[in-house]
Amino acid sequence: MNAQELRDKTPDQLREQLATLKKEAFNLRFQQATGQMESTARMRSVRRDVARVKTILNEKAQAAAE
Repeated sequence: MNAQELRDKTPDQLREQLATLKKEAFNLRFQQATGQMESTARMRSVRRDVARVKTILNEKAQAAAE
């Protein structure tokens, strides 16, 4: 997922995407704790995707406030 794809989405779609990513991050943490994790690199990419979505949401909120 890249930033341009996220900028094309509406704030509601971004919030939905954020919720999905947070659920995935929770599941990955659970897998890590139980020793069932297959790809540790996925945790890093999910964290970065969450940050990307939050950044775009903040940009959109700031643009709407101006």
